[in-house]
Amino acid sequence: MKVAVVGATGMVGRKILTLLEERNFPVEELLPVGSKSSVGKQVLFKDKEYVVLSVEEAIEAEPNLAIFSAGGSLSLKEAPRFVATGTTVVDNSSAWRMHVTTPLIIPEINAKVLKPTDKIIANPNCSTIQMLMALAPIHKEYGIKRIIVSTYQSITGTGVKAVEQMEAERRGEDAEKVYPYEIDKNCLPHCDVFLENDYTKEEMKLVEETQKILDAPEMRITATAVRVPVVGGHSESINVELEKAFTIEGIREVLGSADGVVVQDDVANLLYPMPLLAHDKDEVFVGRIRRDTSCHQALNLWVVADNIRKGAATNAVQIAEYLLKKDWL
Repeated sequence: MKVAVVGATGMVGRKILTLLEERNFPVEELLPVGSKSSVGKQVLFKDKEYVVLSVEEAIEAEPNLAIFSAGGSLSLKEAPRFVATGTTVVDNSSAWRMHVTTPLIIPEINAKVLKPTDKIIANPNCSTIQMLMALAPIHKEYGIKRIIVSTYQSITGTGVKAVEQMEAERRGEDAEKVYPYEIDKNCLPHCDVFLENDYTKEEMKLVEETQKILDAPEMRITATAVRVPVVGGHSESINVELEKAFTIEGIREVLGSADGVVVQDDVANLLYPMPLLAHDKDEVFVGRIRRDTSCHQALNLWVVADNIRKGAATNAVQIAEYLLKKDWL
């Protein structure tokens, strides 16, 4: 079992290596792949140092599996070259998500749509993954008419340089600006680039990816994505209008039995999800579950998850585990 991790020295790439080790994925030969500036460096995996390879070297090795986390332009260019050698690609960028023939997968929700002929499989956006981990079980039971979501997204979603910017600002030092404004002690309603409709690309990912994953192209969804000076994970305030009548107890039961979801909803004891509690965990945490007093068939949820783990690396490794279980690698 040869496994390539493309972008192995990045924040998500390093977490993928950690999860492959933690979950005991049967890696017989690891092929860590990096940019030109990273080639020749070393990464640690299972107490062994591995030399970072170029894309060309990894393609020549013909891995069974390649997990990409190195940006959309590289994925568009190089994923088909890996596939041409027989490799199955799990891609963590936005490059392939909305391609009609490319499956967009959250294993707990829609892994069953995968076929052995699928050679490029897309990992959804981090904010989409955690939202649907909470909403897909509710949709299955009650049907969703409309979603209104506001995100509070960790700076780790932007990468190491964003974390460095915030830490420098907290020390009162000048820093290379990844964002157009200071991030410390601030909130930026600006995740990714602005589009012609005045939404950001991140906001439209929440709309379009949700419709694809749930196979609900007519579902009404609107989003506002905000970057906040937090390291531990993403948070989301979600208002969802349902087709069928519901009780809050019924919603808690549905969420409590959903794989990968943890209900933390005890306001009497001040228990609710927070990035501090979700950090470095694979589960998605749901709390502040309450009926919308302005709309009889709607409710509010607060959803938190570690965006680097379940929002990226864990989901990708779970896809690989499903492929392995089906004997498709």
